[in-house]
This record gives sequence, structure tokens and C-alpha cells, in this order.
Amino acid sequence: MPAEQPGARLEIGHVLFLDIVGYSKLLITEQSELLRKLTAIVLGTEQFRIAETEGKLIRLPTGDGMALVFRTSPEAPAQCALELSKRLKSHPEVRVRMGIHSGPVNEVTDVNERINITGAGINIAQRVMDCGDAGHVLLSKHVADDLEQYPQWREHLHELGQIETKHGVKLDVVNFYNDEAGNAKLPEKFRVARLAVTRRRKQILVGAALLVAMGSSISLWTFLHRSSLRISTLPVSDKSIAVLPLENLSEEKDNAYFADGIQDELLSNLAKIKDLKVISRTSVMQYKSGITRNLKEIAQQLGVSNVVEGSVRRSGNHIRVSVQLIDAQTDRHLWVQNYDRTVADSITLQDELATEIAAALGATLSPQEKARLEVKPTNNPAAYDAYLRGRAFAAGSQFDKSAVENAIQSYQDAVRLDPSFVLAWVDLSCVQSGSFWLGEDPSPERLAAAKDSADRALALDPNLPETHLALGYY
Repeated sequence: MPAEQPGARLEIGHVLFLDIVGYSKLLITEQSELLRKLTAIVLGTEQFRIAETEGKLIRLPTGDGMALVFRTSPEAPAQCALELSKRLKSHPEVRVRMGIHSGPVNEVTDVNERINITGAGINIAQRVMDCGDAGHVLLSKHVADDLEQYPQWREHLHELGQIETKHGVKLDVVNFYNDEAGNAKLPEKFRVARLAVTRRRKQILVGAALLVAMGSSISLWTFLHRSSLRISTLPVSDKSIAVLPLENLSEEKDNAYFADGIQDELLSNLAKIKDLKVISRTSVMQYKSGITRNLKEIAQQLGVSNVVEGSVRRSGNHIRVSVQLIDAQTDRHLWVQNYDRTVADSITLQDELATEIAAALGATLSPQEKARLEVKPTNNPAAYDAYLRGRAFAAGSQFDKSAVENAIQSYQDAVRLDPSFVLAWVDLSCVQSGSFWLGEDPSPERLAAAKDSADRALALDPNLPETHLALGYY
């Protein structure tokens, strides 16, 4: 590129930078032939002809391609790239990648006394292009933000995120593609960068686990010898409670997800009551049915005074839920109830259970807490059933790809059946975000889907705390 001259006048140039992929590996005759074809294709585009006729275009040969600097509008290089991409479909032998950026440029006079262009606008467009592979049309985030204001561009812009280029420069890059143009595949440089991030995350997790294991080994002896004293001296709230996994008594063992879902929902609703201390799901799942339960020991281990246990039996559309609240210190039943419901009626069951258990413990509910518990999550029984199935799958390992995909599919079924089911949108977004960030599916499409689900939840209920949790996961 020509050197900048003192006193040169800066202006904003809209740059389309393109080159032929694999050019340096070709024979001289092959290079010349491909450049000739590429030049002919570029000269034949409408945007090129319009800008050239108006004197609003400067073209710079770059050896293996060219840079086109439009002085018309930010849309011009994108429209030119779109037309080029379509035309290149008929010339698969010409493997071209493109990069677009709008930025400061200035005119200079080269050694042949011709007007030329240099500046940051050119340099960044080239770095954006260098991030892509054959067929890619990549844009800087700056350009994408401008184009996103127009509906004909918005749905075809796909954020790839940030990547470090030459000399440590970090760029936010967006991929443009649709059914007719562009390349939807993740660029190789981004794929390699994400794999490196995933490996670093796993190394951090392994390192943290080793540190925890070392710390646990050192303190195990002390814990075993002092735990009984510590448990006996710690103050335990009379309004502390653990909701143990509900036993599935259904003849069809596949209905276990329904029992797990009801327990999970009940636990979540109790946790909304400030006056109660509720033990997390992770802590209580070790006491899942199938083992002998000593409620007094479980309560001591969890540091609570009260325990909820029970069972769920489902047969077709009929559900029977039996629940009991027990004072674990005296083994005294504080409250016992059986519910016979249909699947449709079970949608509000967890709210009733939470309210009655709180009353049995003497907990005070604020008007806001009472209102939150009374909100019906959905009016669609099939959507609620799919939602509970999704929660059961999501409760498995986040590194179990099958469980993650089944959870996503179940939540998608739920929102398809009821598009206004805000909690299903929330959980769908959280699982999609986890799939992306934990490396199960590190594709831009998965991340975009997580954002879309969170946005839908936010639009449905911007005041619901869970919607902001979904945005936090994203």
C-alpha cells in the first residue's frame, strides 16, 4: 500500500476487500486465469458499475485479489458482495473470501501519479477478510450494526464474536449468509479459537477439582471427628426445609420425569418464600428413592428441621400425589395431604403445595410472594408435560450431549405448544447457553438461539427474575 502523505484529507470509505483462497499455491498461468475471471465478474456487478460511473469508486489491486473503496453508502460494499457471491456460485473454481468495513481512509498519489487510497478502513477490512474461508462474506461489527437497521439485512447477519488477529488486534466479526449467498459454516479460525477456549475451560475445571480434592483430603479427618459437634451446636431454623425426591409409583417407569418435575417445581416455589430456608436440589438428590431414609440423619446432614417426602402415581391422565411434612427431630407429621388430579389440574398443584407447607411451618408470605405463587405457568397441559420432561433431562449432566439435546427438544415442544410459556423459554435459553459455553455445540447458531429464547422470555415478562437469569447464562 502507498505511504500516507502529510496533510492528507481523511474521509470515511466503505471497503470491500476480497482475495482468491489458495492463490499462492497455484501455477503462474493458473493465477493469471483466475484473476482474469474474478476481475470480469467484479466489473459485471451493478454496484461496481454505478459507483464507477458516478466517480465514487477506487479499486486497488492486491496481487491475489482487490480492494474496492465505495464513497457512496455503507450498504454499497455489502450489496456488491452479495451480487458477487451469487455470481461466483457459477464459478466454483474461483474460491473467494470477502471482508467489509467502513472506516477512515485518505487519498494518496502513488509512484505512477495515480490516485490511490490508504488508511485504517482498508487495513481493518483486510483483517476481517483474513478471518474467513472460501465463500465467506464477513463484516466488521461496525458495519453490521449499520446494516441491522434494515430488515433485508437483519435476519442474515450472524455474530461470530471476537477474535484476535495480527499484532494482537481484536475484532468483532459478523458472518453474512442466506440461501443464495455467503458461507454458513463456522470459519476455521473461529473453530480453532473456540476449541482452545474449551480446552482452557476444561483445564481450569480439572485444576479446580484437583485443588478441591487436595483440600478435602487434608480436612477430611478433622471433619469426621468434629462434624457431630458442629451439627449439634449450629442453630437450625424452625422454618428450614428439605424437599426430598418424590418416589415414582407409576406402573410406567418412564413417568419418573413427572415425579422429578413436581419435586423440582415445588422446591422452586418454596424457594420464592423469603421466610423459609430451602435446601437446594443438588443437595437433596443424593437421597433419591431406592435407599433407606433415616429422616433425622438426613435433616442433620442438611442442617434443617423439616423434611418433605412423598410419592407420585400417574396412570394415563390421572395423577395421585401424596405429600407429608415431617418434623425430623421428633418424627412428627406436621401436615399430610393426598391430591387426586388430572394432568391439566396438576399445573397449579405445586403452588398449592408450597402455600400449604409454608402455612404449616408458620411462614409469612408477602403479597408479592403470594401473587408469584398464584401465577399459572401455562394453560396447556401438553406444554406443561413437555416442560416437566425437559426439566428432568436438564437435571442430568451438562456434559451428557444426549440429555442436553433431549432437554432442548422437550422445551422446544413446550413453547411450540404454548408460545407464551415464559418459564419454558427461560429454561430453553439456559440449556442452549450451557450447550454453547460448555462446548457441546459451540456454533453461532446455538448461541443465537439462546439469545432469541432469552429475548422471548424477556418480552413476555420483563419483571420475572428467571428471565434475567437466562440472560445471565447467555
